[in-house]
Formats: sequence, structure tokens, C-alpha cells
Amino acid sequence: MSFISRFQAIDEKEKTRAVRELIEKSTPDFDYFFMLILSVLMATFGLLAGSESIVIGAMLLTPLLAPIMGLSLGTSMSHHPLILRSLSTIGYSVAFSVGAAIAGAFLFSVGNLSGGINEVILARSQPSLLFFIVAVISGFAVAYTTVRPNLSSTLPGVAIAVALIPPLAVFGIGIAMLNPSIIAGSMVMFLINVIGIVFAGMATFSLMDVHHKSFIAESTIKREQQRVDEEIQKVKQFEEELVREEV
Repeated sequence: MSFISRFQAIDEKEKTRAVRELIEKSTPDFDYFFMLILSVLMATFGLLAGSESIVIGAMLLTPLLAPIMGLSLGTSMSHHPLILRSLSTIGYSVAFSVGAAIAGAFLFSVGNLSGGINEVILARSQPSLLFFIVAVISGFAVAYTTVRPNLSSTLPGVAIAVALIPPLAVFGIGIAMLNPSIIAGSMVMFLINVIGIVFAGMATFSLMDVHHKSFIAESTIKREQQRVDEEIQKVKQFEEELVREEV
């Protein structure tokens, strides 16, 4: 059996499950952004403290990998709603992440005025071709393990290998410290990783021939949007009840 045939021979049920799960995990709801901000704050404090272990923990916590893979999936299926949804989620994620990192950097400076640019921060602001290669390999791994549930235990390792949150945290730190070189280097690092992951993920999903699963993506997006709308409505009703009780 050829290399390509092994991808195309993956069970259709696994492909369907992977499409649904990927869209569900990349839904831009409260849970997604709450976990994102927590991971960014954790990474920011870890970077400023020069602690690699804290940074690694933050990388495991973040859900940012899901919408990036959603962009790969949407591109491979030529599914414009999924592409726009993923791009929107990534854009908001970057904005929230940088904002949280700036706030975290200011909070850190209040308690530790001696904090500054250390080796851990510099390592996330010096992009190179090697990081792009690692991102491409990681993109292949994430896309493949998404469709192969028996390999899902390897995802934490891939999440550590792909530096997504640390560069955004460093970007915010650079803004807080007014350091142009840190700002530019970290953003290039983030873009390199995103491009590498999207390219590899798109290639992998194309090899798996998931294009005909676009109707699954469409129905899942609608279901997730309905769920988010219902949650928002419940929160509004709860707030209205609190106001009535206070009155």
C-alpha cells in the first residue's frame, strides 16, 4: 500500500468525528477565551520569571491550536464559512492574548521592578528557518492525530513543540517594555508557526480527502452557534433575574 493510500484509507467515521471535534474545540465561546487568557497570563509570568516549566504548562493549557487547525481544515475543504470563522477566532485570540500579556507584564513590574528581558524571552523573539520546519512537522502530527483517536495521547507533546502562546506573550511584554526588536521578533515567530501549521495541516487533510465532509462542517458550525446563542441567552436571563431581585 502506498504512502498516500494509507491516508485515504482512514475510516470515514474517524474523519467525520475529527471534523466535528475540531470545529467544536475551536468554537469562540466563553470557555475558549477564558482558557486562552489564563494560558497567556501563565505564560507571561513564566517568561518574566525565566521559568521554562511554567511556560510549558501554559502551552498545554491553551486552546489556540484548534482554530488554526480549523483554518487548515476549512482551506483543504474549500469551505469559506469555516475559513472565515477560523480567521475571526484567530484574530480575536491574538488581540485578547496580547492584551492579557500587556496587563500581565504591568502586574509583574509592580511586584518585581527588576524583571526584564531574560534568555527565556529572547528565545521566543529570535525566529529562524528551524522553527518553521518544527511548525510544519507539528502541523502534520496534529492533523494526523486528530483523525486517529488512538494517537491522541501524543497531542500534549505536539502542543509543547509548537510555540503559539509564548510568542504572543512576548509580543505583549515587548509592548509593555517598549522594545521594538522584541515586538518584531515575537510576531514573526508567531506568524512562522501559524503558517507552518496551516500549510502542513492543509496538506494532511487533503491527503485524507476530507473535502466531501464539508456538509458535516456546515451542520456542526450551525449547531455550535446555536449552543453559544443559547448560553448567551441564559446568562442574560440570569442577569435580568439578579436585577429584579435587587429592585
